[in-house]
Amino acid sequence: MINYEYITQYIRETIKPNTGLLAELEEYAAKNHVPIIQPEVAALLKVIGSMKRPSRILEVGTAIGYSSILFSGFLQQKGIIDTIERNEEMIEVARTNIKRAGLQGTINVIAGDALEVLACLDKSYDMIFIDAAKGQYGEFFEHCKRMLAPGGIIVSDNVLYKGMTASDDLVVRRKRTIVNRMRSFLKELCEDESFETGIIPIGDGVALSYNKQ
Repeated sequence: MINYEYITQYIRETIKPNTGLLAELEEYAAKNHVPIIQPEVAALLKVIGSMKRPSRILEVGTAIGYSSILFSGFLQQKGIIDTIERNEEMIEVARTNIKRAGLQGTINVIAGDALEVLACLDKSYDMIFIDAAKGQYGEFFEHCKRMLAPGGIIVSDNVLYKGMTASDDLVVRRKRTIVNRMRSFLKELCEDESFETGIIPIGDGVALSYNKQ
């Protein structure tokens, strides 16, 4: 946790829990050590998404399909979610979960390396969620910002990376390169005049970037 543990625990005990399939997927992720967005981040994104009501969402990093299914709850009617995943096992699990949710016509899982897929995409999105290889966020951003519609939002998860991004004292030696890349990404993001960006210390750190153009 990058915040005081008791504060995080209080938030999780206070916010409205998910039910149904989402609750099942949370339990599955916990048992199988699959990283998904943390409850307080999910709650924040539901508020932001409900205010934005996007018609097209792009997700970089599908995992078991949890966040895509969550996003479908605030997607405009007949909206589309494109989500990218390279792990074949995760792709199968995600597609099964998406089918269980009855969202096969709404959520499109694109199999492949994120950078290769992003380089080939030429669509416009109202909201983009980045939650994949932490050392490649800067490269993801370069592709994502060209596809973000005016007034659109990019949400980058896990940007504080277990606190290592904010403090050299916490950096594990083998993670140094990833941490340096994440710091460079956040600096570029915050200095980009096309965006208004805020960094929120919940979960493992969330960066919200609004396209001013």
